[in-house]
Amino acid sequence: MDTNKKRLLTGDRPTGRLHLGNYFGSIINRVKLQDQYACFFMIADLHMLTTDFDRTQDIKENILSIAIDWISSGINPEKSVFFIQSKVPAHSFMHLIFSMLVSVPRLERIPTLKDKVKESRFSDENAYSYGLLGYPVLQAADILAYKASVVPVGEDQISHVELTREIARRFNYTYGEVFPEPRAILSETSRVPGIDGINVKMSKSLNNEISLSHSFKEVRDRVMKMVTDPAKIRLTDRGHPQVCTVFSFYNILAAPELIDQVKYECENGQIGCVACKERLSELVNRLIEPIREKRFELERNPSGVWDILHEGTKNAIFTSNKTVSEMISKMKLNY
Repeated sequence: MDTNKKRLLTGDRPTGRLHLGNYFGSIINRVKLQDQYACFFMIADLHMLTTDFDRTQDIKENILSIAIDWISSGINPEKSVFFIQSKVPAHSFMHLIFSMLVSVPRLERIPTLKDKVKESRFSDENAYSYGLLGYPVLQAADILAYKASVVPVGEDQISHVELTREIARRFNYTYGEVFPEPRAILSETSRVPGIDGINVKMSKSLNNEISLSHSFKEVRDRVMKMVTDPAKIRLTDRGHPQVCTVFSFYNILAAPELIDQVKYECENGQIGCVACKERLSELVNRLIEPIREKRFELERNPSGVWDILHEGTKNAIFTSNKTVSEMISKMKLNY
């Protein structure tokens, strides 16, 4: 990895295998950016605990699966650092220090808090954990541990990057200059719908995803379950593509000419929903097939993938420890 490049940090929570929402929402962007920046890709197992603290039985398997998905999708571990968040002590230390620099009311104003509370394992939506409230502070620690200049995020995470900038400014003003103020990079496709409707985001927890590891048949079965225009019952009925989940996937996957063709055929009653889904299924499988093949190859050598994670984590520890040393010096804690 070129140490002279500006740094980038992003990651995924190990809650399960990655899906098309992850692929179009972040992975494609990472593949494009890996030559431009010194990239740190984090498997955010501590962040997973903020909502799934009692679901750790599959965490090791999910960590391996995410690393395999990254490599299979085109992220090159020789160009980037892959690491496991909980194995890097700097994240927890910096999280604690930064928690002194931000108020509880400020954290309660984070727009995504309500959604995170709904995802959490607490039965009472008003009784969220300290860890969940501090989720964005831990994100700030993740980012600033590597002095990342850029952070690829979806629109819903912009407020978290802004909080990171605030924390960096507060630390620099209070103790002395250590941190850059990172900027957010938005992905071109920030939101991919689930198979159950255009207004529902694709999510493993909602079981409405198409995973990068799904078989040919599983992909087809999922596509055939997609919600379409309820007013289009017969092939000859005029459809309304703007309310159809299938068409939203064409908008993401297909070339402009095919998008226009599908729109015209649907609006003029020239194609039925089943045929339209069959064609979409072929598009999705064409996209996923090389990822599946690479995945199969990597799954036969899991120790090689773990070696990549262990080496990357060593790199992350080395880099972040330098940042912690600077912090300790500026804070006069070096006694």
